[in-house]
Amino acid sequence: MGGVGQVLVLDYLNPFWWLAVAILGFKLFALVDAATRREDAYRAADKKTKGFWLALLGIAFGLDLLFGLGFLTLAGLVAAIVYMVDVRPAIRALTNRGGRNDRNMGPYGPW
Repeated sequence: MGGVGQVLVLDYLNPFWWLAVAILGFKLFALVDAATRREDAYRAADKKTKGFWLALLGIAFGLDLLFGLGFLTLAGLVAAIVYMVDVRPAIRALTNRGGRNDRNMGPYGPW
């Protein structure tokens, strides 16, 4: 059983169930975050376009829903991790959606 069936089985005692749900949730968070960012922020951060990241993360999420854990899951997980640790911080720094006021920030924190 793979894909959606693997998640819907609700086998709480199986560690692979928890792993599948966690990976699926992480990919969904990355996809929603990429969809909410502005298109021009991707170009300003000198990253790939918004459409590229939406397509990549959407395919990774969709394949994970269809086939479950496997090689494609790992490839999609790598794409989601790259987005979260490289692209997202660069875009947040440009759009200042971090919730802090950068005008009063020194090199080691607020002053």
